[in-house]
Amino acid sequence: MRLARQLLIQIRYENKAFWRNPVAAFFTFVFPLMFLVIFNLLFGNEEMTLEGGTTHVSTFYVPGITAMAVIGACYTNIAIGVSMSRDQGILKRLRGTPLPSSIFILSKIAQAVIVALILVAVVTVAGVVFYDVDAPSNTMPAFILTLIIGAATFSALGLAITAVIPNADASSAIVNATVLPLLFISDVFIPLQDAPQWLLTFAEVFPVKHFSSALGTAFNPFESGAGFELRNLGILAIWGIGGIIVATRWFSWEPKR
Repeated sequence: MRLARQLLIQIRYENKAFWRNPVAAFFTFVFPLMFLVIFNLLFGNEEMTLEGGTTHVSTFYVPGITAMAVIGACYTNIAIGVSMSRDQGILKRLRGTPLPSSIFILSKIAQAVIVALILVAVVTVAGVVFYDVDAPSNTMPAFILTLIIGAATFSALGLAITAVIPNADASSAIVNATVLPLLFISDVFIPLQDAPQWLLTFAEVFPVKHFSSALGTAFNPFESGAGFELRNLGILAIWGIGGIIVATRWFSWEPKR
């Protein structure tokens, strides 16, 4: 009970810290909405008829934008934010308190999951209201579960990558170098139809591809099943557990020399 109470208190603290940086919070939510607008301007939003019914093209933009937004809010923001806090000595002072390391790590992950769910809700509602996006109903539980597992996974990986980030100045370059190429080869922005097989195999190794594929299935309005991509979710979970292990073992509370 004591640990659970500590976790809830730390989650509340992390949530307050996030919203007390209004500029960062604002752009966290505006960035994916901007992509939704740009995609509709560039590629249009025509009505299309597929086997199973009719929908608008924007419906298929949402899963990719969602994947990008969650990865940015969880992996990128956490890795860069923690690196900055470490260099400023905030983590060192926090380490001097009775707060267990596991509570700190879990609270970071939990708060990022909450932000990711709100973020996706905002994008989905904007798509439904302004671009006639058809949000699925029968596969919505699969979509929510995929979001939770994906957000937790990339939050854990964001904490894990800080083990190799030497300082805050290098954090942005390292984080973007590890995620941006994967976004382009993992069917997040555009589907890779004629890509070489080795590139497709390479993308399958990393969690971005599996997250994007699971979201695409769960948000497909013509999906006949429940929308659960168990294989992709399992691989995401393995990456998340690995991230937690690395973060717990090699997470640094003090600035690196």
